[in-house]
Amino acid sequence: MTNPQGRRHPTIRQAAVVGTGVIGRSWIRVFARAGCRTRVYDPNPSQVEKALAWLEEDLSLDVADGLISAKEAAEQRARVTAHKDLVEALDGAGYLQESGPEEIDLKKAVFLQLDRVAGTQTVIGSSTSGLDMTEIAQGLPGARRCIVAHPVNPPHVIPVVEVLGGEHTDLEVIAKTCEFMSSVGQKPVFLNSYVSGFLLNRMQAALIREAIDLVERGVADVKAVDTVICEGLGLRWALMGPFGVANTNADGGIREYFTRYREAYIEDMNDLGPTPSLDQAMIERLAQGTDAMFNGTSRSEIRRWRDRVLQKVCAVKQSDPSPQVIFARELRQF
Repeated sequence: MTNPQGRRHPTIRQAAVVGTGVIGRSWIRVFARAGCRTRVYDPNPSQVEKALAWLEEDLSLDVADGLISAKEAAEQRARVTAHKDLVEALDGAGYLQESGPEEIDLKKAVFLQLDRVAGTQTVIGSSTSGLDMTEIAQGLPGARRCIVAHPVNPPHVIPVVEVLGGEHTDLEVIAKTCEFMSSVGQKPVFLNSYVSGFLLNRMQAALIREAIDLVERGVADVKAVDTVICEGLGLRWALMGPFGVANTNADGGIREYFTRYREAYIEDMNDLGPTPSLDQAMIERLAQGTDAMFNGTSRSEIRRWRDRVLQKVCAVKQSDPSPQVIFARELRQF
């Protein structure tokens, strides 16, 4: 199977994954699926074993669900090698993806080690979901090649990657990273500057803030809030973002839409209250509502259903691309 964008040849042929938790193990599939030789390292050997066991299970499930062939699964497995030594793992890697804990002092220590060990031309990317690369790479001799490549969990299923450099990151490294991410089937989004939480987590936090507030005030229960998203807004947002949706919701496009509904949006925005409580009592209230909504279904079953359906959605979007995607492809041919 080709990667989600249909490209078979990654611009960097050997990648390394450092840190093999939930995000790191998913990156293994991203790179191996695209055809990269993928070298895997974690300071905790048992974590690598868990990641490889997950990889084997996930590939087998994809074969059983008809998403890939047994031959494709075997090819992906063959591209992955585990290494107990960091120097060995990084040898020859043109790109490495770090996916360690979200703690700034630990992240800085890891990048210090990676900068010492990785080849001088190796791009060092981080999966950090909110830390500033300027701070992470502060004082590193190789700060020029350090970059944030923040994925959405799980990146082998959801393609968007937020890319931004630090103060000393070379523009060439940013371009190289975006090109590489595109070549392995991801959708890189470049940020002009750092902001806490980047784009995705800030917008996610805004929606979750309102979701919790609505439940806390008794306006609706957990199931109602989730249903409005997954059977309403989320269906449109799977195809277009908020501006694209606005542009299609009025005959005159986004100008007419926001002009017509300006006062209503301002009123609703002004009605949004302060951050709701998220103490243990509220967390338990949300958890009980969520437990009732899933009625005993295991999280592993839910995750598998999520991943299977999302891969099918991505395949449909690729087979029936939006008009602007088709236009962009046509332009590149000239």
